[in-house]
Amino acid sequence: MSDHYQLLGVPASASAAEIRQAYLRLARERHPDRFTDPGEKQRAQLALQEITTAFNTLVNPRRRQEYDEGRHRPQPRTPEEVARDAFERGQALLEQGSLDDALTLLRTAVHHAPGEAAYHAALGRALLRVGSAAREAVQALERATQLAPRNVQAFADLAVVLARQGMRLRAQKALETALHLAPRDPKLARLAAELGLGGP
Repeated sequence: MSDHYQLLGVPASASAAEIRQAYLRLARERHPDRFTDPGEKQRAQLALQEITTAFNTLVNPRRRQEYDEGRHRPQPRTPEEVARDAFERGQALLEQGSLDDALTLLRTAVHHAPGEAAYHAALGRALLRVGSAAREAVQALERATQLAPRNVQAFADLAVVLARQGMRLRAQKALETALHLAPRDPKLARLAAELGLGGP
């Protein structure tokens, strides 16, 4: 991916006015209508799209700040690094209330590190917030419990989503497992009462 500042030929300290001037100059120079050769016209069109993307990012203060922060962050290279980066960013977006973007990143984490229970559990918990994603939430949480059979929270979350789906026996079993792992946890006792599943 091209660096937006290099693409526009401006320093990272450039003001919005300087960025706008650079964009207008480049847009005139590289506009596809200036070329008659079909190949050159197509290359000019791609170049114009790239500089327009760079311009739109850098003139928006919030997007520019996000872009600048991303430029200085080391880029993940291995699947594990990609997964960890996606997981951390997904968790942060979840806390900010950006559910759709968070789900995309958490799915990326699970894809790149399918053996990591924490990523499946986080995806399952996020999917609990989406009414139409109950089946996927169950799958993610079941996978988390398989990978980490002592993860009390994953069993509790699984009990919640199963109970919502009317799968009371499976919900009861998940909750019993959680209670077996943490018999003195008052949150689990409250959850059992809320779900009408009863305690041990």
